[in-house]
Amino acid sequence: MARFLHSLRRRRPKRLGAPVGDHGDQRVAVIGLGRFGSSLAHELTRRGWDVLGIDTSTSLVQKHSDALTHSAVADCTDPEVLNQLGVNEFTSAVVGIGNDVEASILVTSNLLEAGVPNIWAKAISRQHGQILKRLGAHHVILPEHDMGERVAHLVTGRMLDFIQFDDDYALVKTVAPDIVTGMPLGQSAVRSKYGVTVVGIKRPGEDFTYATAETVVKHGDVIVVTGKTHAVEAFAELS
Repeated sequence: MARFLHSLRRRRPKRLGAPVGDHGDQRVAVIGLGRFGSSLAHELTRRGWDVLGIDTSTSLVQKHSDALTHSAVADCTDPEVLNQLGVNEFTSAVVGIGNDVEASILVTSNLLEAGVPNIWAKAISRQHGQILKRLGAHHVILPEHDMGERVAHLVTGRMLDFIQFDDDYALVKTVAPDIVTGMPLGQSAVRSKYGVTVVGIKRPGEDFTYATAETVVKHGDVIVVTGKTHAVEAFAELS
């Protein structure tokens, strides 16, 4: 069994594994405190989650331990380590291990065997992601691929922002094309003509608001549209 090199640290007087507040279980174990895992762990902690950060690197754990609720230096490829840390009692876990594919697969498998109901696992390639999906990981994340694809859309198109979801569905922020300006959205027939739905609108100096069929889009407005990826791409090119 792997030897623990760093004892659990507590930032708040809560029992490790205890639910937080009255808003459901807000506990999460983040395994792997590299750039992705540490950024995720810090943001979850900032949002009030009870975060247990784990890594095999003593220096990484020491670097982030003061900011996290709990931290430990441990090798989670050993299932007994997960049991001793109480990760099997958590409802959510994130495997942030990237370059060591074998360790990523073993840790994900151990979490599944422990019955953790919500497992997010980082993959460094599509092949790695396919293996994690076949193992049974509930959510597979490809941060480098997803970010590269997103930036490519921003660089090559007229989009101000681009987010793609499953089933070839996307959300795009773009400047309103002239074809939808000067009339209520209901009259412009954006959905029937272009296969997209305008869900939000922002005018210079104002906050975003929901769009309705009565909303009149003006020249220079920024709009948020949703629809099939190819449809929102084509619509953004009209700007």
